[in-house]
Amino acid sequence: MSEGAADAVDGIVEDWRRERPDLEVSALTTVGRLAFVAENVIGPVGERAVERHGIAKGDFDVLATLRRTGAPYALSPSALSSELMMSRAGMTKRMDRLEKAGLAERIPDADDRRSFRITLTAEGRRVVDAALTDLAADLSALVSDLTDTEREGLDRALRALLRAGRDRSPSNAIQPPVGSRSLPPART
Repeated sequence: MSEGAADAVDGIVEDWRRERPDLEVSALTTVGRLAFVAENVIGPVGERAVERHGIAKGDFDVLATLRRTGAPYALSPSALSSELMMSRAGMTKRMDRLEKAGLAERIPDADDRRSFRITLTAEGRRVVDAALTDLAADLSALVSDLTDTEREGLDRALRALLRAGRDRSPSNAIQPPVGSRSLPPART
C-alpha cells in the first residue's frame, strides 16, 4: 500500500463518522493504527524472536529484566514483580517454569536469611543474550523502511502520548513497562 492510501482503519473511522456524526473520531485513526501495529506487527515479531530460543515472551521479560540489572543479575522477588508490573503469584508461576528449565534460580539472600533473590543461571544468560540479539535484529529490520526523520518523529510522538496518558491517569500511574523498556508491546 502506498503512503497515504486508505486502509482498514480509515474505513472504520469513516463508518463511525457516518453513524455518529456528532462525535469527533479522528483520534481513532492514530490510536487504531498504533494498536494494530503493536498487536499484529510488533508483538508477533518479538514473540517469534524469543520463541526461536525456546522461551515465551513472558519468560523473556523476566530473563531480560535480570540481565539488564548487571552482574550478578539478581533481584528480590518483590523488585522483579514490581519491575514487570506483575503479581507475586504470577511471578512465582514464571519462576517455577524458568527454574525447571535451568534458566533462573532462587538463591538465599546474603543480607536477609528470611528471603531469597532470583538470579540468572549461565544458561539463562546465554539464552536471553541470544534472544535479545535476534530481537534487536528483527526490530531493526522492521523499522528499516522508515527514514531517520520518520523514526525520530515517531519516537517524539510516542513519548508525547506516554506523557499525556501519564498526566491524565489517576496518580500518574501509567508508566512504560520497566521490564520491557527495550521491547515491543506484545501479547503475553
